[in-house]
Amino acid sequence: MEKILKKLKDFNELVMFEHSVFSLPFIFIAMIVAAEGWFGFWLLFLGILAALSARNFAMGINRYADRDIDSLNPRTASRPNVDGRLGAKTIMIFSVLNAFVFITVAYFLNPLAFALSLPILLILGGYSYFKRFSSFAHIVLGISLGLAPIAGVIAVSATIPPWAVLLSLGVIFWVAGFDLLYSLQDIEFDKENNLYSIPSRFGAEATLLISALFHMLSVVFWALFVWVAGLGFFAFAAVIASAVMLGYEHVLVRRDFSQIDRAFFTINGYLGVAFLIFIILDKVFV
Repeated sequence: MEKILKKLKDFNELVMFEHSVFSLPFIFIAMIVAAEGWFGFWLLFLGILAALSARNFAMGINRYADRDIDSLNPRTASRPNVDGRLGAKTIMIFSVLNAFVFITVAYFLNPLAFALSLPILLILGGYSYFKRFSSFAHIVLGISLGLAPIAGVIAVSATIPPWAVLLSLGVIFWVAGFDLLYSLQDIEFDKENNLYSIPSRFGAEATLLISALFHMLSVVFWALFVWVAGLGFFAFAAVIASAVMLGYEHVLVRRDFSQIDRAFFTINGYLGVAFLIFIILDKVFV
């Protein structure tokens, strides 16, 4: 039993399950808006299963692809994919199993979800290789998480309405923006190893400006989402709260790069949860 628990802990460290807080709230936001309220326990179960299996697949492929890079970076050298706790074959089997779970869940949802399941996995897996040849890797990561609300609305209605696209665009630029800030930690390592991150190619100051621009676009797209979806006061309050939190994130990082972890994990984690709570309140009081 102790051996099993240790292995589960290693897998948890590999994929960082707690980071699901970035995508799950926006899946549920899309599902709530599409269903005009509560969407049922069956869809809740399938939504969680789809989100976790897709993210496990993406993280598994990422850790598999980055074994050589992670072993050279002092910040990542103790990860399970590097220090021998989880071998390459084990990680690949884990990724394939999660891909199978995701496709199976999509099959039980509806034909559109099933048809899009493989293209979504290709996008999720492709991100891991982009930073080796393109600075657009940050955008690709944003697209990977931006697919979450699209998947949520498809699960409920088997359609992709305009408001869902706007919500997704907000998520894309939100994620790309905070990934740029997170990448500042590895700016020197990326330069030395010829990796195509925006910080290594354009410098810290340009990265901060691009990240700020991306986050301003997030707020604009989220405001448009609220307007097009016909939501109310609490939904607009969610957009304002998000703008304040993102602004505070940039203040923290500009003041001290040692605050990047705090900005990345804490503020962005709270942002998604707060946005979801405001949307729930909007549906309760409308």
